[in-house]
Amino acid sequence: MATQTITIDGYKLFPSPRNEHRVVFEHQLFLPYPYALIDLPSYNLGGKYSLFAACRLSDMKMGQMVTFEQPEDEARFKSRFVPD
Repeated sequence: MATQTITIDGYKLFPSPRNEHRVVFEHQLFLPYPYALIDLPSYNLGGKYSLFAACRLSDMKMGQMVTFEQPEDEARFKSRFVPD
């Protein structure tokens, strides 16, 4: 089964098969760590979220994009995320 790709301003996204919501939410954070293990449920976020493998089109840098429904969740994630 082919993976659906999503193109948004500046990024090509590949949805994680573990996403409950395959939606690109308004609050987005690109992480330049393509191999970091990100367990979003462990962050105890209040709203919906999704995780994508991502390619930043401006420089073809690979990484991951986390998107959040609520801005508070983005702030919570930023304060707790530590790359491997």
